[in-house]
Amino acid sequence: MDFFARQDLARRNTRLLVILFSLAVVALIVLANLLLGGFFWLSDDGRGYSGSGGGLGGLADQLSWERFGWVSLLVLGSVGLVSLVTWIRLASGGKHIAESLGGARVLPQTDDPDERRCLNIVEEIALAAGMPVPDLYVLHEERGINAFAAGVGPADAVVAVTAGTLHHLNRDELQGVIAHEFSHILNGDMRLNIRLAALLKGITFLGDVGYFFLRSGAHRQFRSGRGQQQNNGLPLLGVGLVAIGWIGGLAAGMIKSAISRQKEFLADASAVQFTRNPDGIAGALKVIGGYLPGTLVHAGRAPEMSHLFFGAVTHRLFQPFSTHPPLATRIRRIDPGWNGEYIKRQVRHYTNTPLRRDSVARSEDPTLVLTAALATGVLRETTVDGPAGNMQATFDADASTSVPEPAAPIPVALLRHAHEPLGASAITLAFLLAEDEDTRRHQLDLVEEHGVAGLATLTNTLQSAVADLPAGARLTLVNTCLPALRAMSSPQYREFKQTLLQLIQADGRTSLFEWCIYQLVRHYLDPEFLQVRTATPRFRRMTQVKSQLQRVLSMLAHAGSGDAGDAFAAARDSLQMPSLQLLPIADCSLAGFSRSVHELADCFPLLKPRLLKAMEQAAGADGEACAVERELIAAIAAVIDCPLPPSLQSPVTSSLAY
Repeated sequence: MDFFARQDLARRNTRLLVILFSLAVVALIVLANLLLGGFFWLSDDGRGYSGSGGGLGGLADQLSWERFGWVSLLVLGSVGLVSLVTWIRLASGGKHIAESLGGARVLPQTDDPDERRCLNIVEEIALAAGMPVPDLYVLHEERGINAFAAGVGPADAVVAVTAGTLHHLNRDELQGVIAHEFSHILNGDMRLNIRLAALLKGITFLGDVGYFFLRSGAHRQFRSGRGQQQNNGLPLLGVGLVAIGWIGGLAAGMIKSAISRQKEFLADASAVQFTRNPDGIAGALKVIGGYLPGTLVHAGRAPEMSHLFFGAVTHRLFQPFSTHPPLATRIRRIDPGWNGEYIKRQVRHYTNTPLRRDSVARSEDPTLVLTAALATGVLRETTVDGPAGNMQATFDADASTSVPEPAAPIPVALLRHAHEPLGASAITLAFLLAEDEDTRRHQLDLVEEHGVAGLATLTNTLQSAVADLPAGARLTLVNTCLPALRAMSSPQYREFKQTLLQLIQADGRTSLFEWCIYQLVRHYLDPEFLQVRTATPRFRRMTQVKSQLQRVLSMLAHAGSGDAGDAFAAARDSLQMPSLQLLPIADCSLAGFSRSVHELADCFPLLKPRLLKAMEQAAGADGEACAVERELIAAIAAVIDCPLPPSLQSPVTSSLAY
């Protein structure tokens, strides 16, 4: 099954549907102009203004270009303002959307076995994808099997599951559902979903205005008295606007549903790419088909957010309005040999009594620990067709058995510290402590000045354990710390960030790993606490960022363990830009490199995977990417908001429990 071909087809179809959505908005503007022209034509004031005695000639007089322009601006302004207000509300963060749907955050210290299992899976997939772990929410009142991801991007994303999902899926099935939601995060679907919801609200706003005019016109006609034959066109205007709003909502809803269906196919395929296990996501869909409550969600705002969910939140008899493809179609795209039988699961009886601990899946052995391979360590098996760089991941039912076993566990004690704010702060700072005793003592004094009781002591205590970690496990642990660091207040975060910078500068030099840590913290936590600039696409072609590419690729080539010239040549060939020149190592300043990386974040989305692919080729030019190269590429991918290439993601394993 060629999942990459399906993903490419889904992306092309989505672009077409977005164009159709824009055309529908233009059509509504034209209808609004025709309606207002008719209103002025039929009203007394309108006849006086035009000087016509009626007929189609009088209507034509009302359709001047000047009026068309003003009406169009009025409609666009109204739709734009309402859409903007809706966007601001929905873009306030994934946690606000989850809470508005009745979700409750799962604490990292939870002792509920089902929540623990789900939280482990979320962490496994996040770290395998090289991104920070999003918060997990549970909709405890919902029995249907459903889930969603919400937020604008990876920095503020959350993953939410219903109680039905938590309690009625086995580990592989739950992993498939969570991987499906992660694909929405990494593919940028959440931002598109918010834009669609905001635009839809703006279009239906015309109908709300129509209802206002309809009521106002009826009230005005009642007060004018029965004996007066005043021609009041206000009710007609209201009816027309209601009709336009209804038609607009109808068209926009159909197009939104079609876009959502394409995204669901893409997310299903991506879930297999994440887990290398088609039976997981396919099994979850088969369970839903045989489960009486299905995917229904009863929260009041669920219909408004229907396009966010894993499955349809309501029953729809009219297929064009369904936000999700038919269940059987989704299953057969993943499992073409499916026999049509669903998996029967008994509906759990919900009570207020605590969950029994023996309900936890056997795979959650508490002796297992997170492995370094989750974030950076293991290259997936690939098949190469033609020249180097044309790489494609293989997908088959037994693929997971061919993945090398992870080899570098992170101590459980470090993982536990990483899930609470003080410990997460100490671990992050401990990575920056120098080997030189005098410098380290000065750094600990700086931490002491941070003013948090016990932070300097814990940082010093954890330093040896952090230093003993293999290079491939370091960014994994940093990413694990990020959710706990979000618990800080804004003043605490500013102080923490300043301390972080002081520790980096304490020895008078900045290593690439220190740069990676600072950029991850800055990229994922600044939006939580500070007003930050959002990257705006402005570079459409690689030639527009030639100088930035030279700096970034030169730094990566010199950082590797192989020949810098060969590594740079591999990247240059991948980009098909023979004019790129390797800069001498003396010209590769960290400040220029950092500035160039942030400028590359302003590339259009389709350029970014090509850039990371070139970095992948450079890192693998000597046969294998070293840990420094992997860490550097992972940090760059985070800064430019682009998922890691599949070969640099690690396989999702079931090795996280503590």
